[in-house]
Amino acid sequence: MAVALVMIGLPLVWILLTSFKERPDIYNQPATWWPRPFHPQNYTEATQSVPFWTYLRNSLVITSVLAVVKFGLGVLSAFGLVFLRFPGKSALFLLIIAALMVPNQITVISNYALVAELGWRNTFAGIIIPLAGVAFGTFLMRNHFLSIPPEIIEAARMDGAGNWRLLWRVVLPVSGPTMVAFAVIVVVNEWNEYLWPFLMSDDSSVAPLPVGLTQLQNNDGLTNWGPVMAGTVLTMLPILVVFLVLQRHMIKGLTSGAVKG
Repeated sequence: MAVALVMIGLPLVWILLTSFKERPDIYNQPATWWPRPFHPQNYTEATQSVPFWTYLRNSLVITSVLAVVKFGLGVLSAFGLVFLRFPGKSALFLLIIAALMVPNQITVISNYALVAELGWRNTFAGIIIPLAGVAFGTFLMRNHFLSIPPEIIEAARMDGAGNWRLLWRVVLPVSGPTMVAFAVIVVVNEWNEYLWPFLMSDDSSVAPLPVGLTQLQNNDGLTNWGPVMAGTVLTMLPILVVFLVLQRHMIKGLTSGAVKG
C-alpha cells in the first residue's frame, strides 16, 4: 500500500508544486521539486487568460445533469430487474452486461453522426444525452438490491406496499452506502470526461473544464506548464474534496453486495 500511495501521490504533488513555478524553473535540468521562487501568479493567469469560470460553470451543469439522470435511471432499472416480473428479464440483463464490454470510443462515430444530424452540436443536449447510459449503475445497484434480505421485501408486500412505496420506503433507505458509491463514481467520471465534450463543443459556451485546460497550452512549441498545472489543480480540487468526504461510504457501498448474511 505504501508503494501504491507513492506511485499515486507523487504525480499529484509534482502537479501542485509545478503550479507555483516560474517558466524557466520548470524546464531546469536536472529538475527540482521545490519552486524557487514561489510564483502564485500562475493561478491568476490560468483563470484570466481563458474563460475559466465559464468552463467551470459548464462542468457543473454537465456533471449535475448527468449525475441526476444516471442515478435515477440506474436505480429504477435495477429495481425493475430485481423486484418486477416481466418476460425477457434475464436477456435484458445480459444485454446490459454486454454494453459494459463495449468501449465508449467505438460508439463515437455513430453518436457523432446522429447528434450532428439532429443539430445538437455545440449544445448541452449534444454532450449530455449520448453520455446518459447507465449500464454500470444498473449492474452495481442490481447486485446490491439482490443482497437485501427477501424477508424485508416480503414483509413490505404483505403490508400492502406497492412498487413505488417499496422503492422509497424500504429499498432506498437500506441502500445508502451503495447509492453514495454510485453517485461518486458518476460524478468523478463525468467531471473528467474529455473526448466526447471535445468533439461536441466548438467554443467556451458549452465546453467543460477538461476541454478548457487545453486552451492554456501555447502553440509556439514551448508550453508554459505553470498555468496549465494551476488550472489542473483548480479542476481536480472540487472532485477531490467530494471523494475524500465520501470515500468511506463509497468503499462500504462497493463491498456491501459482495457477501450475504
